[in-house]
Amino acid sequence: MRVAGEITCRELVELVTDYLEGALPADQRTRFEEHLATCAWCATYLDQMRQTRRALGALAEDSVPIEARDALLHAFRGWNAA
Repeated sequence: MRVAGEITCRELVELVTDYLEGALPADQRTRFEEHLATCAWCATYLDQMRQTRRALGALAEDSVPIEARDALLHAFRGWNAA
């Protein structure tokens, strides 16, 4: 049973970027961190996202071939619309 105010795993996934960028309001950040304390899956997911951001942060935009960039943009266009 879900307690009012708790966030679900799906909600956490949607909030990860804002969390990592420090853009979550304090109350939402608290709920996010409370969920992490009890959900090993989401804690692992957050760690993977941190590692991905670190790896990609070192990648210069001009080092990605234009064909790869275009393919990625095409693949993800409309991704969140579904």
